[in-house]
Amino acid sequence: MKQARLNRLFGTSGNCFDVAIDHGMFNEKTFLAGIENMEKAIRIIADANPDAIQLPPGTAKILQSIPGKARPALVLRTDIANIYGNPLPSALFSEVIDRPVEQGVVLDAACVVVNLLMLPDQPEVYRACVRNVNLLKRECEIYGMPLMVEPLVMQDNSKGAYMVDGAIDKIMPLVRQAAELGADIIKADPCDNVEEYHRVIEIAQGLPVLVRGGGRVSDNEILTRTKTLMEQGARGIVYGRNVIQHPNPRAMTSALMAIVHEQASVEAASAHLA
Repeated sequence: MKQARLNRLFGTSGNCFDVAIDHGMFNEKTFLAGIENMEKAIRIIADANPDAIQLPPGTAKILQSIPGKARPALVLRTDIANIYGNPLPSALFSEVIDRPVEQGVVLDAACVVVNLLMLPDQPEVYRACVRNVNLLKRECEIYGMPLMVEPLVMQDNSKGAYMVDGAIDKIMPLVRQAAELGADIIKADPCDNVEEYHRVIEIAQGLPVLVRGGGRVSDNEILTRTKTLMEQGARGIVYGRNVIQHPNPRAMTSALMAIVHEQASVEAASAHLA
């Protein structure tokens, strides 16, 4: 059944565009822009027809209640962390939801996703994430559920809340650890120089790598970056704010789908935004 679920997640091109709308899981006010009304946000994105939508268990039901066969696949967020605010809380945690893979089966998810967080001077958060991945791995094998691991290297929080570290020499070891822990799919940050991303693809040992979108940037920047990342060997993207906070989420989804699945040029993809 794992392959059947992967077939739902990846298009006939072999690639995947997963729109992340799971930001509300992390109890951070700044993450809520564009998703204040989840019913509306999910239906707008579902109507744009990406390959998948990434959601927490509480709002996954909105997607799965849409009638018909054409709705995007569900990627279920399974963990909660309190690392995104500034200042940081005095005690940090990363916890998985109760019986995460069973919840994924009940919600008819095509995949479950969990973080592998690396924060400066926070070894206990990292240790908790390793435990979380190990917890999910065996359950995923029992239930035939694909496991997406999200290795995320972050900068010192004093530089600003939720700042990812694009240093490739930090990203690569964590991506490799995600592969060694048994991930079926890797969801990783782009590196500072995206033309080096083939090194991340190589270190993932043949696993499909989907690249995170990060903070909101201009249309041209996100399309150009996506085109380069796909040329570097990425199997797709997981973008949230660059879609849900866009003035026209449907058009941006169409533009990105053209790059991910049709190898469209930046110019051709931009035409979807006209």
